[in-house]
Amino acid sequence: MTAANTAKSGRSANTTDTANTTGDRHPAPGAAFAVRAGGARQLAGTGALLRFALRRDRVLTPLWTAVTALMVLSVPNTLKTVYGTAAERAGLARQMLTNSSLRATYGPVFSDSLGGLTAWRVGGYAGLFAGIMSLLVVVRHTRDEEESGRQELLSSAMVGRRAPLTAALLAALVANGALAVLIAGGLAGQGAAGALALGLGVGGTGMVFATAAAIVAQFTQSARLAKGLTGGVLGAAFVLRAAGDSAVDDGSSPLTWASPLGWLENERPFADERWWVPLLFAVAVALQGALAYALAGRRDVGMSFLPTRPGPASGRLGTAWALAWRLQRGGVLGWSLGFLAAGAAFGGITRGASGLVGDNARTREIIERMGGRSGITDAFLATMTGMLGMVAALYIVSSVLRLHGEETSQRAEPILANAVGRLRWAAGHLVVAFGGAALIMLLGGAGLGLGYGHRAGAVLGACLLQIPAVWTLGGLAVLLYGVSARAAPGAWGAAGLVLLLGWIGPALDVPRVLMDLSPYAHLPKLPGGEMTWTPVLVLTAVAVGLTGAGLTALRRRDLSA
Repeated sequence: MTAANTAKSGRSANTTDTANTTGDRHPAPGAAFAVRAGGARQLAGTGALLRFALRRDRVLTPLWTAVTALMVLSVPNTLKTVYGTAAERAGLARQMLTNSSLRATYGPVFSDSLGGLTAWRVGGYAGLFAGIMSLLVVVRHTRDEEESGRQELLSSAMVGRRAPLTAALLAALVANGALAVLIAGGLAGQGAAGALALGLGVGGTGMVFATAAAIVAQFTQSARLAKGLTGGVLGAAFVLRAAGDSAVDDGSSPLTWASPLGWLENERPFADERWWVPLLFAVAVALQGALAYALAGRRDVGMSFLPTRPGPASGRLGTAWALAWRLQRGGVLGWSLGFLAAGAAFGGITRGASGLVGDNARTREIIERMGGRSGITDAFLATMTGMLGMVAALYIVSSVLRLHGEETSQRAEPILANAVGRLRWAAGHLVVAFGGAALIMLLGGAGLGLGYGHRAGAVLGACLLQIPAVWTLGGLAVLLYGVSARAAPGAWGAAGLVLLLGWIGPALDVPRVLMDLSPYAHLPKLPGGEMTWTPVLVLTAVAVGLTGAGLTALRRRDLSA
């Protein structure tokens, strides 16, 4: 009986194995449904997370999108005012093609029409801004959520494993789609095909860096590091495009084609559009997205493939300032190198400023409105120093708002639970923010002087003169954060308004009362202009007052309130 039972059991086992093997070769009718159901479970809750992401970004993303679109849409009227005839625009295009520094900054010109010159003047920068917006959105709703612990809480409910990444990419897609529609619709009067090509190129560039951010977010446990690394990829793309365009004047350099920003210019909006180029964006987005999904499925929530190395708890990190420096030193280094390189590039452009302006009275008037009336070269230098100062506002706002990130991620509470007061903790980050702003302006001025090759001391002094205005925006960020953690992101709106006024205000002849909203409008126009210390001292006092008021408010309010 035992042998019979054994034989019977063996036959049953063999039958089961055979059935299983057969089942693997020919799935049962319900197996495909199970696979589909498993895939649906992976994306469960995507819609709710997307709505939540759009709600959280209801101010910053629309503001960033609107500013970028307005930057693009304002250019045709400006060009039409400055270069009113076809001959003048053709002359501008010829001058651009012969100036390697200008090609490195803006790219080559493929058409002397208003639409073609618009794509040349701001197309690359619109793609750059779209990339920045996209990486911030994706990292905020993926790695930032995991770092804060909120994602683990959400994952305990009916939320699929890949739902957060899907929602983040869809939020970036919504933002880039809206930007593409605004650009295409706003420029349709210059040519529907060219407007559509430019809109698709800008939106496609944003999505390439959105999926790149999704990949980077899988490798680091720090949201800030993920933003920095993706920003480094974005900077490398700009450098590759600039290096390629400085070498050749038709965008055919392999270095240009190695950059998504180079794909955007080689799409050639308003100049016999290359409709196969958008396929490059689609392929890159698909491949990078697939890699991000594969990586996300192979790690635990909150973990990464490159875990953060724990640092020492004493010694170099024994003070609040040392910890703040440790957290922000990568950002300071990146901004410093970027300003040094940007200053050198602007200095190279300045050498040809007189030839660029030529006899165009309207262009001369706009530059003098931005940089003063002390001569076209000095006015151009003053304009470049002003632009560096306005971009430095982005650094100081991001550095000050590191306090907000530390608070909302609940990393500040363990520090403040010890013998570290709020003011001491905040002061550590503010020293890095305000000192770092002075440092990057110093390096930007040094690069500008080296690139120009003349009057390095005067150029350096003009850059340092921008620091009180930069500090004023930093003080405003401190005040908003001190009053309320929810009000802190409003500092980005102030920085965006200043950039918008400085970028298009002089060209559109914006009323003086609006231009005076920017602290930069009150500074002397150096080099070449008359030095007056009163506005410098007033802005410095305003920056100190705003910072002091913000610290006072921070001391009195509850954290995360």
